[in-house]
Amino acid sequence: MSYPQYCPSPRELDDLELLTTGALVPVVAFNEPNSPVTLTLPEEVRAGAEAAGGVELVDPEGLPLARVSLPGGSVEPLTHAQFGPFRRYYLSPAQVRQQHSDRTVVPVVDALSEQQLQRLSGAGPVLLLAFVGTGTPDLTPTALIRATLTVAARLEDAAVVAVPLASRGDATVDHALGAQVARMYAGNADVLALPDAADDATYAPDVAAIIEADQPGPEEQGLVLFFTGLSGSGKSTLAQALMDRILEQGTRTITSLDGDVVRRNLSAGLTFSKQDRETNIRRIGWVAAEISRHRGLAVVSPIAPFDETRQQVRAMVDEAGGAFFLVHVATPLEECERRDRKGLYAKARRGEIPEFTGISSPYEEPQDADVRVDTTGRTIDDALQDVIDALAEAGYLDLRTPPEGEQGTSLVEQRGAPATTARRNPVSDEASAPTEAEEGALAPVSKPLRVLFVCTANICRSPYMELTARHLAGNDPTLEFASAGTHGFNDEPMNQPMVEVLQPGTTGHDDFRSRRLTTAELEWADIVLTAEASHRQFILDDNPALFRKVFTLGQFIEAVADIGSGVHGRELLGQLQQRRGPATADLDVADPYRRGDKAARTAADHIDRLLRAAVTALSSAGKAT
Repeated sequence: MSYPQYCPSPRELDDLELLTTGALVPVVAFNEPNSPVTLTLPEEVRAGAEAAGGVELVDPEGLPLARVSLPGGSVEPLTHAQFGPFRRYYLSPAQVRQQHSDRTVVPVVDALSEQQLQRLSGAGPVLLLAFVGTGTPDLTPTALIRATLTVAARLEDAAVVAVPLASRGDATVDHALGAQVARMYAGNADVLALPDAADDATYAPDVAAIIEADQPGPEEQGLVLFFTGLSGSGKSTLAQALMDRILEQGTRTITSLDGDVVRRNLSAGLTFSKQDRETNIRRIGWVAAEISRHRGLAVVSPIAPFDETRQQVRAMVDEAGGAFFLVHVATPLEECERRDRKGLYAKARRGEIPEFTGISSPYEEPQDADVRVDTTGRTIDDALQDVIDALAEAGYLDLRTPPEGEQGTSLVEQRGAPATTARRNPVSDEASAPTEAEEGALAPVSKPLRVLFVCTANICRSPYMELTARHLAGNDPTLEFASAGTHGFNDEPMNQPMVEVLQPGTTGHDDFRSRRLTTAELEWADIVLTAEASHRQFILDDNPALFRKVFTLGQFIEAVADIGSGVHGRELLGQLQQRRGPATADLDVADPYRRGDKAARTAADHIDRLLRAAVTALSSAGKAT
């Protein structure tokens, strides 16, 4: 009986290669008990695979690589990857022990600094084992191998081997698995684990050039602008208006992947069934991701009603090294029906169009949009300004300056608030003028540093952090605070046991009301400080691009202590982007909710200690107590 075929995820493909070469021994099969090396089959594949007793794994081109038995997960290799950049450096442990025996094995997950090279200079013959699997190095695999080959040439006797060891997303598991693989490659030789490069580490010019070319800034990164919304919402109009502005600026070339145009060319023959609509979006996403891979800019404006498919497109773009910017054109259904120039909604209401989004088929509103725009009652330019402002704040494109010879009024000025002193509420996103007492203090400050505290329900730890930080900061004009919760309550008062342990003189608890965390709040914040590592991971799962500004409070304080007391405010944030330790659970602020007065006091004391240091470090005015 023939086995059904399945193309694994990139991580599973990396695992397959290491299983077939014996690099993961004692792990020799997928899905062994308590093993992180797993294979997850889609339901439509699993049923047939279990009936047949196994599954045939193929690469993205359809080449059969191995058969995996079910149950058991044992692997029968059929062939191995023969192509790809630097494929000649991908050796098995047996090949390494044959060709490079007695070399000290040095695991490498990032470009080696001059300081690390100095540590290697007296280590004798070394084998630099570059871990290039999915999610492991910050650099791309090819860049890490190039950087490792470059430094190897400067050592007296060094060889390089590439190992596709993928990350599990858990630092402890990754470390243990990396040590296990390094030991398999070393055999009887020594393993030398280098310390991580310090934040002030220096790199040889040729290595620095590789890093810079591989990790462009947001303004140079490939970008996919993905507009989603109901038919008639205005998404195609906004997308076209944005493209016009980009072309007028003349700094980027654009590829448009408009829904109707794609239907005629890329997806001809597909119907409007749910399955075919999802296929259409995935095709658009794949093309857009490939454009971003080569640092191009793609503008996409399909309806894309289902979250799962939008997430698949996001993943394609992330894998290609591009940035995914989601614009939710959130015009209500009633307004879209009112516009209905093509009469589609009327036909759908009469049952003439089956599975019509918003009528007989659902539209799943995105919860991870980078910007949300309602075009009801607004001009194109006014609505477009929301997108332009969000792109500028994210660092991808700055289109706020009109072309030469044209003068416009900014959105803030249109709303009647002075652009130089407007302060923004992260929930309402409206500008509000400072109080009379604040005005003099704000004069020399261009923009306060915005700090967002996050816990689970926004009734215990994060409001305590917000109010205490505000109390500690006093009238400091360089800081602004807010809080939110990843789950739970909306518009609820602060938990009473936490109110009772606030420091004397702390105000605001009577008026405080909880709110859920939104994309708008994350965009508003310059830095996000969470109570627990799980809150941080919740944010990064949906917003991986925010990695450099989301910390646990404990992680932040440890990093600040490492940097030293002489760096403050935005300068501190700049250094923190490159210098941080892991967000481990032992740094969490314990949850006091429904655990009694003692737990509330313990949490408050812990937060107080951390916040005194945090507010002092974040302040540029030096006024925190």
